Amino acid sequence: MSGERILEVAELDFALQAYDWPFARENAAAIAAHWEKRRAEKPELFDGRVLLMFRHEIVRVTSGLALRGAYFETAFSNFLAWRDFGFPGEPICNCFSMAALKCADGAFLLGEMGGQTANAGQIYFASGTPDPSDVFDGKVDLTASVTRELEEETGVPARETAYDGNWIVVHAPPRIACLKVMRLAATAEAAKARIEAFLGAEAKPELVRMHIARFARDLDESRTPRFVRAFLEYAQ
Repeated sequence: MSGERILEVAELDFALQAYDWPFARENAAAIAAHWEKRRAEKPELFDGRVLLMFRHEIVRVTSGLALRGAYFETAFSNFLAWRDFGFPGEPICNCFSMAALKCADGAFLLGEMGGQTANAGQIYFASGTPDPSDVFDGKVDLTASVTRELEEETGVPARETAYDGNWIVVHAPPRIACLKVMRLAATAEAAKARIEAFLGAEAKPELVRMHIARFARDLDESRTPRFVRAFLEYAQ
């Protein structure tokens, strides 16, 4: 797929640093108005803290490739406005991890975002923009982020999956998706039933249903982001 560069990366090395984001500082009034509008549409949106990347590089190391960079902390309302306004201003990236849940029969499991979320109806792997809980000793840990998101969104603990150290990175700034293939011993149908039972017991699940995909064409193209489809085409 055009526009996406796919890399197998052995190392992620990310620091958390201070950064004065001109977009947030110079557009405070527009961001506040946009947040009020989005909150009126979706009252359950929460203006928590998220981490965005302000610089990065891909370098060769002994073990292969490494993705290095630095994140800064900002409000979710700033991030949402930046995204919805079309990613204006200086080059910032939303670099996040995704749990590419692969079942024993070779199929992947993806979730459909709930109506109360900012990405309602979109089909993704369990994922999330990193936040301050993913920072340890000044480093942003996407392994911690992806395992947390997997369990929070699907009920599947990372200890029940098998995965290696490499990441598959879909590099398509302003989005950089770092996917970890996490293998389950169950078939796709059995895993789907288990996860949907978990979602059904949640008062307000982030995901509303699961989708089975062996190929990119198995998913609704209009609701599946390009970077997800690029990964599936690469992995099939």
